[in-house]
Amino acid sequence: MSDVRYPFTAVVGMADLRLSLLLNAVSPAVGGVLVRGEKGTAKSTMVRALAGLLPSIAVAEQCRFACDPAAPDPQCPDAPHGAGSHERPARLVELPVGVTEDRIVGSLDLEQALAQGVKAYEPGLLAQAHRGVLYIDEVNLLQDHVVDLLLDAAAMGRSYVEREGVSVRHAARFLLVGTMNPEEGELRPQLLDRFGLTVEIAATREPAERAEVVRRRLAYDADPAGFAAGYRADERALAEQIARARELLPAVELGDAALRQITAVCAAFEVDGLRADIVMARTAVALAAWAGRTRVLEEDVRKAAQLALPHRRRRNPFDAPGLDEEQLDRTLSEHSEPEEPTEPEPDGDGPDGDGPGDGGPGDGGPDGGGGAPEPASADAPSADPAGPDAPDAPETSSPEAAPRLPKPGGPAPESSPVAAGEAYRTRLFKVPGTGHGARGRRSPAETDGGHTIRARRPHGALTRLHLSATLQAAAPQQLARGRSGRALVLRTDDFREQVRKGRESNLVLFVVDASGSMAARQRMTAVKGAVLSLLMDAYQRRDKIGMITFRGGGAELALPPTSSVEVGAARLEQLPTGGRTPLAAGLLRAHEVLRLERVRDPLRRPLLVVVTDGRATGGRGALAEAGRAAGLLAAQGTAAVVLDCESGPVRLGLARTLAGQLNATAVTLDELRAEGVAALVHAHRSPSQRKAA
Repeated sequence: MSDVRYPFTAVVGMADLRLSLLLNAVSPAVGGVLVRGEKGTAKSTMVRALAGLLPSIAVAEQCRFACDPAAPDPQCPDAPHGAGSHERPARLVELPVGVTEDRIVGSLDLEQALAQGVKAYEPGLLAQAHRGVLYIDEVNLLQDHVVDLLLDAAAMGRSYVEREGVSVRHAARFLLVGTMNPEEGELRPQLLDRFGLTVEIAATREPAERAEVVRRRLAYDADPAGFAAGYRADERALAEQIARARELLPAVELGDAALRQITAVCAAFEVDGLRADIVMARTAVALAAWAGRTRVLEEDVRKAAQLALPHRRRRNPFDAPGLDEEQLDRTLSEHSEPEEPTEPEPDGDGPDGDGPGDGGPGDGGPDGGGGAPEPASADAPSADPAGPDAPDAPETSSPEAAPRLPKPGGPAPESSPVAAGEAYRTRLFKVPGTGHGARGRRSPAETDGGHTIRARRPHGALTRLHLSATLQAAAPQQLARGRSGRALVLRTDDFREQVRKGRESNLVLFVVDASGSMAARQRMTAVKGAVLSLLMDAYQRRDKIGMITFRGGGAELALPPTSSVEVGAARLEQLPTGGRTPLAAGLLRAHEVLRLERVRDPLRRPLLVVVTDGRATGGRGALAEAGRAAGLLAAQGTAAVVLDCESGPVRLGLARTLAGQLNATAVTLDELRAEGVAALVHAHRSPSQRKAA
């Protein structure tokens, strides 16, 4: 792979992404940018190219934390600094998906600190990114506590390392850029709110523009250095414009009229908190500086709203980010400053002969030309996983419209998708035992968070010291070690680390019966509402989800295991019903999916949720086959829940029989609601626990 970066000015299109990155380069106080889009849309290419446009920085000699020699950080661990300094380019630091907290903030050697009194600190990625760019690819795949730590540092401009009374602090101011593919899972609203701006991007559908993208990429791959040389003049001009805008930024005036428009827009869109108002104000000021103006105009406020508000409009995890352009224009118009009447000039020009459009600073656009940044198109692609062509929810059918029950052994007529019922809070289902998976909010596990339950010898580097256990291990050896005075004599074998018990996230695999026996519209609406509620619960508990549906001739993996509950909700909404009931095929497909997932992610324990009335097409033979498939899952020790969807005055109890074969908990749709089952709060118990009861 070539070391020559693809030029920023060579990227085709992506106007909003280009502008957002440049605004953050001008004013890092904007708070970074989150880039949302499908794979293969040059997200990473543009971010990496941005670093080459940033001005070089002066760094104090022998400082690992990139302190500015003109204003060094008084808390820098490498202080005091000498008089020497050198210049170097601003760094681009990339954060890997599997990064640990110690790698981000730096690691402190507790053994040396306690045994030798030496504060041995190795700077982390935040120190490396100081005064540069911190790039997080696939930010939505990071653990929540890691994302929160990064955003805290970005907001405060400082990193803290605290280990058993030993404290290290250093400056960490950087331009934060995150990219993500919404199909792989969303960031939570509280984390979304911490990013200053967000941009939705998608590949162009224009053949000529796509051809130009391919042409430039092939030319770059053939001769990276020669291709970059062709854009060197454009890159230099853009870097100079960034430097000029930075110099102009302190002189930009945010008038009362513009500030009123900003607060009115945030209030009109019912944005939570005041962070949006502050980000919009900073963005509008940066837009004015980028355009070469010293005063914020209404066009700056409009563009700032389009970049700063869409991701703050989400009210639940199934909402797509967006902004109503008509409401935005109406709010800006209602709170615009009335123009003062002026006497007409005889020649139609201003008193100095400078009419509008004269090319002066007041008309500078984001690219140095005339006009302000164009607002994002109202026809921009939606982030809704269901897509623009998702079927509308059908009207509620009357009882007479319900499909007839299929004849024994015969196929049922297929029904069009029905809308899901309203979501509600469900009972908590847990996987029995103690796991070791990723931190979450569902099942008990040993994690790096939670409360301390015991001590043990360190596994690897010591990061969570158990002080009392360490002292107890060292105390009996003090006489033999020749202790003198009050200080303890500690050795490596004495150290003990904490074992903490918290909660983990799981893989919740839904197996949904979509056959003719479930096709009554009113019942399927309730069933979909129940599954949607369980999806919401999985989102809140940080789980991965997957979905298998079975109907007609077999079972289909409708949603491979993913963190995106939004996609799961969309697939559920589009799910048709009808046909035979191949229950065994659904269970066997679940067995295969879970087998593969144990290989891919062995620490993530599964929870199987089977949504069925227990029927199987083919009589007793089909039910026996389903029982054997259930036995395979039970033999694997798979924790399971059967959502019994059987209804009507006569019930066969087939779903509860299936639950017994799976060693699973069986609940009805009514029992699923958390508020109605005080006696069933402790939702899932292991077979041994049930026998003991």
